[in-house]
Amino acid sequence: MYAVVGCGDCGAFWVVESEPETTGCPRCGKRHQYERLKRFLETEDADEARQARAALLADREGYSDAFSEVESFAEMDDRIEDSGIEEATYLEASGLDAESVAAAGERAEGGTRDSSNRQEILTEALEALDRPTEAEVLEYATDRGVPAADAERLLEKLRRQGAVSATGGRYRLL
Repeated sequence: MYAVVGCGDCGAFWVVESEPETTGCPRCGKRHQYERLKRFLETEDADEARQARAALLADREGYSDAFSEVESFAEMDDRIEDSGIEEATYLEASGLDAESVAAAGERAEGGTRDSSNRQEILTEALEALDRPTEAEVLEYATDRGVPAADAERLLEKLRRQGAVSATGGRYRLL
C-alpha cells in the first residue's frame, strides 16, 4: 500500500510505502508517527500515489490547469523506455564493438562465469586439456576472459607452488 502524506511543520508532501511506525519528512527531516499523519490518498498503485502527490503540489502552486494537461507518470515512463537508441546501436555508431564492451563489463563485474576467478580458470584448463602446452593453457584462459599476461604469471605461480608440473613443454595438474 502507498499513502500520500504531508508534514505539518513545513508543508512537504511525500509518498510512504506500507505502514511504517514512523516516517521522516524529506524536506525538514522531522520524524512523524505514521498513524498521526494526514493521508491525502491511500492506494495499492505506486504510480497513482506519485500522480496524486504531483497534483497536490501543482494545485498548491496554482498550476492545476497546466498539470491536468500533462501525461500520467505511467505514460511518461512508457514513453521514456521507448525513446532513444539501443545501447548496441549507440556503441557501434561510436566505433565500438558492442560484444567486446559487454564482455569487458562481465569481466569487470567478476568474471564471465559464475564466480570463477582466474586461477580457477587455469586449473580448469589443466583438468580439461590432455597434457596441454603453455600456449594451449593460455588460449583456454584468454577465451574465458583472463588476460594473457595474467594467465602466464598464474601458470608460473602454480608451477612454483608445486600444484602443476611441466615436463617436455607439457603441463599437468598435480
